[in-house]
Amino acid sequence: MQTPFVDFSAVWLAYNDTLLAQNQFAVEAIDLQVSQGEFIAIVGPSGCGKSTFMKLATGLKMPSKGRIRIDGQPVTGPLKISGMAFQAPSLLPWRTTVDNVLLPLEIVEPYRSNFKTKRKEYVERARALLQKVGLAGYEDKFPWQLSGGMQQRASICRALIHQPKMLLLDEPFGALDAFTREELWCILRDLWTEQRFNVILVTHDLRESVFLVDTVYVMGKSPGRFIVKKQIELPRPRELELTYTPAFSDIVHELRGHIGSIRKTSP
Repeated sequence: MQTPFVDFSAVWLAYNDTLLAQNQFAVEAIDLQVSQGEFIAIVGPSGCGKSTFMKLATGLKMPSKGRIRIDGQPVTGPLKISGMAFQAPSLLPWRTTVDNVLLPLEIVEPYRSNFKTKRKEYVERARALLQKVGLAGYEDKFPWQLSGGMQQRASICRALIHQPKMLLLDEPFGALDAFTREELWCILRDLWTEQRFNVILVTHDLRESVFLVDTVYVMGKSPGRFIVKKQIELPRPRELELTYTPAFSDIVHELRGHIGSIRKTSP
């Protein structure tokens, strides 16, 4: 069998030694194996540990118990092979769109050492990426000159500019209107289809997860653990029209039922 790209084995996390001594864990018994190029989503009620899981997946937190391997290597600190985008685009207001996208290349090795000599090549890469997400003509605008949806497109480009093997998305479209959100689903779908990097998406939007991913994991509360694994067997490529079909709605309702059950049984 192929070695999993992401491999969590019996992972538990307590946020400090005092909580560990009291056996109070934020997440517990996380076993997760994700294939190369797979797109997964983590869903569940607020406070269930989704963001904690993301900190473990990026190497920002080390597990109290268990082990994590990503791309065949043990995780011992922040990963350089990943890119991240969050609900707030967090673009630097004094930098143009293209300069915001270039930021990881200025601070992450091996790109940092070559940034001055390869700047022209990197700028061309950034502009090509911005064009793919519909921001051609906006490369030299400042964040305050962009809509929220445009800023989030630039944020995704910034997360992908250093060609990471894994993209981590924490509620990236949660603050956007429905129409803009669906536009960005399609942009993300197309980027992933073309490049097949791994994606871990944390979202409250069940329609978003079913439209985009290969597998949805439902996380239960207090402490967080995966209680449902749902393969999304809808054919690809997926168009927005699919979201209005009974097959799509049935999966969304099934996942909503699981989350409803968690809420009823949680303290």
